[in-house]
Amino acid sequence: MRRCIALILPLFCSVPAVAAELGVERADSVRRLAEVLTTGVELAGMAVIVLAVLAATLLFLRDGLRAGGWTEAYEHYRANLGRGILLGLELLVAADIIGTVAAPLDFRTVGALGLIVLIRTFLSFSLEVEIKGHWPWQESRMRHRAPSHDGP
Repeated sequence: MRRCIALILPLFCSVPAVAAELGVERADSVRRLAEVLTTGVELAGMAVIVLAVLAATLLFLRDGLRAGGWTEAYEHYRANLGRGILLGLELLVAADIIGTVAAPLDFRTVGALGLIVLIRTFLSFSLEVEIKGHWPWQESRMRHRAPSHDGP
């Protein structure tokens, strides 16, 4: 049991701690894999943001030129941009978390990761409020709100 705990516990700490149990070669392989995965997810996040900007811009131009309603097209444009950035930020946060496998965990790296995740989470939260126009905890109230019947 003690040997099992000694093998499992370092997995939750960092790759360098695992090196003593698994051998340096295998730990380096895990570190390299984590770095490759981190880079791949970061590239995917950046690609999502760039593609979202391009797609949202094309839709904005199409809607604005077709209907002549630039105000409504602009509102859709902002919402589409926000959704694309939000998805890209989620991927970037995932890349940061995967990247911690490759980095030795000490107070500095954990603090940096925490700060990055905090900033990106705040940005995600702000974008979601901007897109939906209400706080996330008001979601069920907004769904069940009866449509207004104002009329003559």
